[in-house]
Amino acid sequence: MKRGVIADGAVYHVYNRGADRRKIFVDEKDYLRFVHDMSEFNEEGNSIGVGYKFIQNPVKIAGLDDDEKKPKKKKPLVSILAFALMPNHFHLLLIQKENNGITLFMKKLGSGYALYFNQKYKRSGVLFQGRFKSVHIKKNSHLKHIPYYIHANPLDLNRRREDEIKFINSYRWSSHMDYCGWRNFPSVTERSFLLDFFDGEENYRKSIAEWVKDRSDNLEKVREVALEKFAVLFLFITLSLECLLQDL
Repeated sequence: MKRGVIADGAVYHVYNRGADRRKIFVDEKDYLRFVHDMSEFNEEGNSIGVGYKFIQNPVKIAGLDDDEKKPKKKKPLVSILAFALMPNHFHLLLIQKENNGITLFMKKLGSGYALYFNQKYKRSGVLFQGRFKSVHIKKNSHLKHIPYYIHANPLDLNRRREDEIKFINSYRWSSHMDYCGWRNFPSVTERSFLLDFFDGEENYRKSIAEWVKDRSDNLEKVREVALEKFAVLFLFITLSLECLLQDL
């Protein structure tokens, strides 16, 4: 997909996956590291802690410690509205706050996490499949579906056909729990924008449950309004197939 100019103040769906159909998250510490890096690298200038050594306190990573004692970022590059991490790919919903902010944020996030991953697993080479992909979410009709699509992404891992909304509610590696009002990684995302759009946490819980019931039809709407041509459908089929193959 040809990349256009990313505009300040606009909402973008950003995603990428592992090169060679590989997993980019192998264990829980990998997911935690990526969540940590999303917060760590979201500021102008150099970021500390980009090497292999991992912060040992998971409470700090989760953002569940005393927010008043945490240093405030001076100039965040982006607002992270929502995210979902899957074994071989990730989805982010971002607003660019500084000129070239999304590009710089994704460069720092990708290179920092890849450094950690390669050192941990004693590998070399690229971890992600090329540059990240980004899609401008231009209309409310687009925005209506994309957060649900991102938060429902873990359903591709629901092998036992458990109750779908229960499965999403128990999946830790996304921002869904925080939008429901259940503190998971509260310091990572800025939720006021979408919570205003969805009219609060209670209404969000109800509306995503309804969206999931008609997920097949709604995925078609996402394909129509959110990505150019057949990109969403292709991404959905490809990543779902890769997840299945990796579990065999």
